[in-house]
Amino acid sequence: MKTVEIREAFLDFFEQQQHTRVESSSLVPANDPTLLFTNAGMNQFKDTFLGNDPRPYVRATSSQRCVRAGGKHNDLENVGYTARHHTFFEMLGNFSFGDYFKQDAIQFAWDFLTGTLGLPPERLWVTCHISDDEAEEIWVNEIGFPRERISRLDEDNFWQMGDTGPCGPCSEIFYDHGPDVPGGPPGNPDDDLDRYIEIWNLVFMQYNRDAEGNMNPLPAPSVDTGMGLERIAAVMQKVHSNYEIDLFQALITAAAGLLQVDDLEHKSLRVIADHIRSCAFLVADGVLPGNEGRGYVLRRIIRRAIRHGNKLGASAPFFHKLVATLAQEMGAAYPELVKLQPQIEKALLTEEEQFAKTLDKGMVILEEALDGLAGEEIPGDVVFKLYDTYGFPVDLTNDIARERGLRLDMDGYDAAMAEQRSRSQEGGSFKVDYNDILKLEGHTEFTGYDSTHGEGTVTALLRDGQQVDSLATDETGIVVLSNTPFYGESGGQVGDTGYLTASGVKLEVTDTTKASDQHLHHVKVLQGSVSKGDVLATQVDASLRQRTRLNHSATHLLHAALRRVLGDHVQQKGSLVDSQRLRFDFSHFEAVSAEELRQIEHLVNEQVRANTEVSTRLMSMEEAMDAGAMALFGEKYGDEVRVLAMGEDNFSVELCGGTHAARTGDIGLLRITAESGVAAGIRRIEGVTGAGALALIDASEQQLAAVCEVVKGTVDNVADKVAGLRAENRELEKEIARLKQKLATGAGSDLTADAVDVGGFKVLAANVEGADAKSLREVLDQVKNKLGSAVILLAAVNDDKVALAAGVTKDLTDRVKAGDLMREFATRLGGKGGGRPDMAQGGGSDVQALPEVLKDVPGWVQSQLS
Repeated sequence: MKTVEIREAFLDFFEQQQHTRVESSSLVPANDPTLLFTNAGMNQFKDTFLGNDPRPYVRATSSQRCVRAGGKHNDLENVGYTARHHTFFEMLGNFSFGDYFKQDAIQFAWDFLTGTLGLPPERLWVTCHISDDEAEEIWVNEIGFPRERISRLDEDNFWQMGDTGPCGPCSEIFYDHGPDVPGGPPGNPDDDLDRYIEIWNLVFMQYNRDAEGNMNPLPAPSVDTGMGLERIAAVMQKVHSNYEIDLFQALITAAAGLLQVDDLEHKSLRVIADHIRSCAFLVADGVLPGNEGRGYVLRRIIRRAIRHGNKLGASAPFFHKLVATLAQEMGAAYPELVKLQPQIEKALLTEEEQFAKTLDKGMVILEEALDGLAGEEIPGDVVFKLYDTYGFPVDLTNDIARERGLRLDMDGYDAAMAEQRSRSQEGGSFKVDYNDILKLEGHTEFTGYDSTHGEGTVTALLRDGQQVDSLATDETGIVVLSNTPFYGESGGQVGDTGYLTASGVKLEVTDTTKASDQHLHHVKVLQGSVSKGDVLATQVDASLRQRTRLNHSATHLLHAALRRVLGDHVQQKGSLVDSQRLRFDFSHFEAVSAEELRQIEHLVNEQVRANTEVSTRLMSMEEAMDAGAMALFGEKYGDEVRVLAMGEDNFSVELCGGTHAARTGDIGLLRITAESGVAAGIRRIEGVTGAGALALIDASEQQLAAVCEVVKGTVDNVADKVAGLRAENRELEKEIARLKQKLATGAGSDLTADAVDVGGFKVLAANVEGADAKSLREVLDQVKNKLGSAVILLAAVNDDKVALAAGVTKDLTDRVKAGDLMREFATRLGGKGGGRPDMAQGGGSDVQALPEVLKDVPGWVQSQLS
């Protein structure tokens, strides 16, 4: 069976057992800060197991894409060196949420393996947790499995996703690859996990482990199973290594073809074939190469693949070209690969080109270090330099070291890294962690969606990073209120400003931020004093808030328009909205054309003119996703989320906790003011709305009127007038150039008389009046032809700059070189230059020194002859 057939057979089997087929979730875990990447099939059901996310079904099945290349679950260093380690893999799974438990889970697994797949029962081996007599009895009494082929294990048979969360005992199923492969069964001292291969893990979810390590029973016992698709494919295709299955062989063959490698068993091809899967899927899920977090892990994987390609002789970017083969192999199951193929290729190509600039230099540094290496350890400062200067991830350097039987001085590397961090922090501003200072119960209730004024009780006061009981006149500090209409900076929207008042008391709010669930009002006390427990009237600067709201709403319409014009690969990568402007960063790999910008602006303003109501609703995360809401990449959301919808036919639906316009028409107008690149694969659009957009139009019209006046035209014909003046200017420039050439040529014909004899040939050094750099070269050629055997340096002065041209006839270049002549005298004029032995160019800025410099040329030539 091909890999694609096994995947479908699994999902179809469990659908027949009343399981709901659930699509694979993103590799970027939704609302789970404990995970760097989705690393198991149950990740998307974590809250369901906890009873916090009820589903409309109690049985589910999925084929989940997973990545283990960072954080606690990291297989990166083993990829390519073992038969079954991967950065990317697919986990087939079936799940029960309080429905069936151990007996049905075991029966389903047995029926699928021995029935649907037809595996011989005698090739299977089972393990159970040492405490789980119930599972063993089911295997023996219900399935008829031989007790002597059941191993009872401890840690290996207790599953947990992380240090906290759902967990429980498990029962694993192993496949015996046969006596030709050395190794013993699970739990045996000879077990090296090579002959007996785990193919399925049945987790009996009974507990939730909290931060203190307590095992709390789950609301209902559940089942989570996982079977690696690549492993079962190897079994079904009668091969020992996962890299021998049809999917990997297609990728390995494609890579070998690109790199012109004949040895399909080469480990570097395995690395490349594995890495293209994780890299392509990560980009498809919105991750881009970067210097931190998920982006850095992606960069590490890409660069490891590039290095292995370089090792195989790659002289040009190749890695991105494998996306096409991957889309052919996996596009049917994951259509996003096909849909986003151009964007994935661009992301990988950009990183390839960037790393190519430093790869060769970095390898030279490493080779030099290895040549002088005493012992078997690469010094930590070398490892750090490769990382810091040349972008070599440490595991890539370790990869190279392992190939050569070496190890890394990680203590030295850590010390160098710590020293750099210390240097970077010197002189930097200290950011106060208000969460540690406050440690308050409850939260600030935000009332600003419906109002810009109200009142709240002071629950805490801070001054100079410490909690205090009061703030007096002229002091600055922070006020925390029980409830407030002031929006705390988040989601790209700046914090509100305004005033807090009481009888005889007035505080100016200069900014509002957040710390956990508290809103922090940064204040200056203008009058009176304020103490904990006081009740203050709150008044947001409504004018600034309104303009900020309009800009914020416009970014949502802009995001939707970008996706419609540029493609679904566009994802928000940051934003800033205040009362003056909006700024929106998004994923895209090339500049947005002027025509595309016009389309985007037109789409937004079309929705503005429609003047539809802007609606917000509170709902669960699952309901929001079902409603088509977009969540911001990397954001953490609570159990209840705020869904913002605006525009005709739900033009934009996103999760957002910010403040917004009541109707799209309130925005008035959007004008895009700039588009630029801010990082690899990240573009930025800036714009203005409402009064700001009208002011921009007024300024543009004033500039246009001024241009019309200068060219003596009207708005209707100003473009033609400017084009005419430009054409006329070009003709005048050409005429000036012709006159300069004529003047210089005339002068050149008289220059030969100024040549002097040095060593039997002519030397000429002269200032050519009326020449520029271009005509100077033409005069040089003319004079060389006339003099026959000569060394020449010509100068021309324009705009307080000196242009130089040097020439040496062919018969003299073995004795005097034009490049040497130019470097010598351009330097004396405060400039630089160089060139070939027979011709060189340069210039300088010291016009006053030119006469003396030209006078010294014959003497310099004489010295060269000596």
